[in-house]
Order: sequence, then C-alpha cells, then structure tokens
Amino acid sequence: MHLRGATALVTGANRDLGRHFAEELLRRGAAKVYAAARRPELVDLPGVEALPLDVTDPASVEAAAAVAGDATLLINNAGVSHGVNLVDGDLAKIRATLDVHLYGTLAMIRAFAPVLGANGGGAILNVLSNLSWLSYDGNNAYAVAKAAEWSLTNGVRLELAGQGTLVSGLVFGPTATETMRAHAGDAVMNDPADIVRAALDGIETGTVEIIADRFGADAKAALSGEPRGFVLETLSRT
Repeated sequence: MHLRGATALVTGANRDLGRHFAEELLRRGAAKVYAAARRPELVDLPGVEALPLDVTDPASVEAAAAVAGDATLLINNAGVSHGVNLVDGDLAKIRATLDVHLYGTLAMIRAFAPVLGANGGGAILNVLSNLSWLSYDGNNAYAVAKAAEWSLTNGVRLELAGQGTLVSGLVFGPTATETMRAHAGDAVMNDPADIVRAALDGIETGTVEIIADRFGADAKAALSGEPRGFVLETLSRT
C-alpha cells in the first residue's frame, strides 16, 4: 500500500506510539491523518485532525467512522496495561484489558471494514506484542488480550481478503513508551520511532506479520518449543 496520499486513522494517537505513527505518516506524505484519542485536546501534533474516540464505546466508534469516511488505513494502536495477573488479579481490570485490545479492536474493524472496502480496500494494522506469543508473570492479563488480538488479526485477514484489504499485525517487545518507562525504567527497550518506521515499511511492502525487533523474532521462534514466560532484560545485565 502506498502511504503517500493515503488517509489514515490512528487510535490512541495523543502520545507514545500513536503520536509517532501520526507524525511518521505525515512525513511519508499521507494526505490526511485522523489522530484519534479519548482526550483529543491532548493531541498536539500540527497537521493532523484530532478526533474524539473511545474504542470501548460503540457510539463513539460509530461517530468516528462517520467522520472518517475517507479512510484508507486504520491503525489500531489504542491500548491499556493494568499490570495484573489472571489468578489473583482484579477481574474488572482483566476485563477492561480485553475490552480495549480485543473488543475495541474488533469494534473498530467492524466499523471501518465497509469504509476501507468502499475506498478501494486499503489496510488495517493491529499493534500486537511479543506477549501475543509469550506469557509474562505480573501482566498476564495483557498477554491474554494480545494473544486474542493476534488471533483476531488472523481471522479478519481471511474475512477481508475478498475486498482487497491488507490486514497486518505488528509484533515487537519492550519499547520506551510512557507506560513501559514507568513499569521498568531499567529494561532494555526499543526506540518507539524505530518500531513505527518498521511497521509502516511493512504496510508499504504488504507484509502481513511485521516482526519489528529481536524480541518479536525470539517470541515467534519460541512457539516451536515448550511454553515459557518472557523475562525483561535490564541494562545492568547487558
């Protein structure tokens, strides 16, 4: 897919990866970038169109689809990480994690699939994680949600092939977002800008599974062996 001249909608675009996505899309010549966020007043990137959006609110999703009827690229980046496990974690937080990553992503795809189809097919990028394939003691709710989103990505890819929509999943490990820095400031982390560039390179070349770093590659390779958990690398160990 050519990004020059594209019209993109990025969820969770007020900070971190979402902001980087919006900025890089503009740099690559996108005609329009909808920077969607629950608090659009926090979108501070010149050249984008701020759009209110809560992916867990059906009315909000429907309104966004009505406004962004010219979209040719949907980037499902919105996410939450409550840092809870499954056995003894707060069940409401577990459900909230799934609500954003699984049901929120699905809601956006269901709303925008007809839009993309009407505009020639376009593309969908779902921001996944190396925890789509590995568990992580301390945040297993997030791992379950990302595993579900990975499976969702694969299913939607099959369902939308007939209308010519590229559906890609972005897999990568610890990245220096605000959330990750607060959780593990001493961990080895990617530069968010590097991950975004790899992701958009993948969209432009039609790659369906974009593995953007060694953490993603290691997680995929681990699927052929016994299940294991992910362990953060810290700067003191490198």
